[in-house]
Amino acid sequence: MLTWLKQNIKISGTYSSQTIGGIKMRKENPYETAKQQIDKSAKDAGLDEGITEWLKTPQRELTVNFPVRMDDGTTKIFTGYRVQHSMARGPCKGGIRYHPDVTLDEVRALATWMTMKTAVVGIPYGGAKGGVICNPKNMSECEIERLTRRFTNEIAIIIGPERDIPAPDVYTNPHTMAWIMDTYSNLKGHATPGVVTGKPLEIGGSLGRNEATARGCVFTIREASKNLGIDLAKATAAIQGYGNAGSIAAILLYEMGVKIIAVSDSQGGIINKEGLDPQKVMDHKKKTGSVINFPGSQNISNPDLLELECDILVPAALENVITSENAENIKAKIVGEAANGPTTPEADTILYKNNIFLIPDILCNAGGVTVSYFEWVQGLQKYFWTEDEVNDRLEKIMVDSFTNVYEISQKKKVNMREAAYILALKRIGDAIKIRGIYP
Repeated sequence: MLTWLKQNIKISGTYSSQTIGGIKMRKENPYETAKQQIDKSAKDAGLDEGITEWLKTPQRELTVNFPVRMDDGTTKIFTGYRVQHSMARGPCKGGIRYHPDVTLDEVRALATWMTMKTAVVGIPYGGAKGGVICNPKNMSECEIERLTRRFTNEIAIIIGPERDIPAPDVYTNPHTMAWIMDTYSNLKGHATPGVVTGKPLEIGGSLGRNEATARGCVFTIREASKNLGIDLAKATAAIQGYGNAGSIAAILLYEMGVKIIAVSDSQGGIINKEGLDPQKVMDHKKKTGSVINFPGSQNISNPDLLELECDILVPAALENVITSENAENIKAKIVGEAANGPTTPEADTILYKNNIFLIPDILCNAGGVTVSYFEWVQGLQKYFWTEDEVNDRLEKIMVDSFTNVYEISQKKKVNMREAAYILALKRIGDAIKIRGIYP
């Protein structure tokens, strides 16, 4: 008897609800947010209405429902998505996430943001994203492997090294990419390492890839602090989300002298105004499953963490955690979006009005896709770089991109997100005009 996966997630309309750290919060529809962001900057980017509408609509969407044999012998049906937003500037690029709250609109939004992100940092990709509705925390490694291989088989018709290159995202990792690569290679009859990035080093991964998203985020925070006259050696930071990006960003900021006063994960947060050692917090999380109850700290909620008085706030969890309902309470001087889409358009306006310097996701967290591009290039060349070479090239791209966006924001007197979208949409629009529309 098949056991069907039940979904109770509202995906129509403009918002639904989500529980973060034990507190129910309003969750805007991220796809509507992405479309609003395009609309806001399209005119300044010189796009006509037709191209604007095209860029608000994904080029290709695939929904798959597939069976997986569970460890107890039952068969369970899972639903997954792969959305390819645009191929105007090159092959599609974007991660695959495993999460119980995955929706098609979320994946559409993430694919759209990937198109913008690759354009902002000037790498020759379009955007894509994938996701499977599941809770990997309640699944064994064997069940996750079988799910991954079957999902790969379902989406193999539209991915490939020159078409669409997946990567890790929420609750996926290098081992997940190894299973995808192996499955795809078996389908093709030959080794195809370029089908994914974020792979283990043993099968063609790149040095520096694991830290790339966080490192790129920290590079942009450093540049922002220079423009605002903030001394990082005397600064304080709060990190919302303590997965790969959040934890590594905390460690890198700590190494630069920043005092980490609060961090959180999906279970809740902790605070110590005298400072936390982020590596010790990570060790505690690995041992207990959460940052909460870390010795010498007090537990706080995720919403409370967002509203702490600090110099730097890094939202590194899921979408739409800074909204019109809490934006007035944000006290940080810099908000660096390590997550995708953590701030709604209404909140953007409030933060800008309150002189809070926001580094938008499509710039701030573009380090991951940049080093994924490096991995893809190294794989095509069959020649691999040292970690210092990877980090140096990443720093140059992130600093140059920050400078380009900052100059647009100053010239046009707009916030950094609008400036980033103006830059991205102009580059995409130029590519479309030069290529033309076939037939």
